Amino acid sequence: MAENTSLTAQPGHLYVVATPIGNLADLTERGRAILSSVDLIACEDTRTTGAMLTRLGVRRELVAYHEHNETEAADRLIEQLVAGKSIAVVSDAGTPGLSDPGFRVVRACRRRGLPVVPVPGPSAITAVLSASGLPTNGFLFVGFLPPKSAARIAFLSKYREFDYTLALYESCHRIDKAVDEIVVTLGADRVICVAKEVTKLHETFFVGRAADVQSRLATASLKGEFVLLIAPQDFVL
Repeated sequence: MAENTSLTAQPGHLYVVATPIGNLADLTERGRAILSSVDLIACEDTRTTGAMLTRLGVRRELVAYHEHNETEAADRLIEQLVAGKSIAVVSDAGTPGLSDPGFRVVRACRRRGLPVVPVPGPSAITAVLSASGLPTNGFLFVGFLPPKSAARIAFLSKYREFDYTLALYESCHRIDKAVDEIVVTLGADRVICVAKEVTKLHETFFVGRAADVQSRLATASLKGEFVLLIAPQDFVL
């Protein structure tokens, strides 16, 4: 099997680099090498990425690339790639493009025939799926649930009989409400997993019947970042 062994960024290439979701040691050797050798790093928050790079001893030019400037910034990045610059795109944590900026510049590169190189690594969704005990033979990642209760209930009702695991992110401000709505809409016995602060100091998994997870969340700290999995309706843990 042919292997891409280059640890040095190449001119005119865009690198989609996964960064740690909590534990800095999860950055891959290749990820560190690419971040150290590109001409430019496009990131959601220059302060967040700058702090990570400082801890790694990496000094590179940073530019902001986030949901509010993504279209315009993508055009500027394409211009620099065409000029021969090597660029890494990163999110604040995890894999770019998965409910994070990254899609537009990658799409623009594909349209122009410019090389795009994935540098895989941490992803909160795959980390939680692998450790949840819920079915992983197939799953649907849906990003964040709608912020309004009525829209969340409509979404849950739509996927009540879905044959695979649903995987999504949820805000710390709404995770308890989302689980309440799962109990009401999908039933108390529906198996779910709520994972908090994955790979961080206070990593916690709540797995089991929705009603039981609901009770545990009622006395737990809801600070942090959450991943929510919903098992198919007939699944028994």
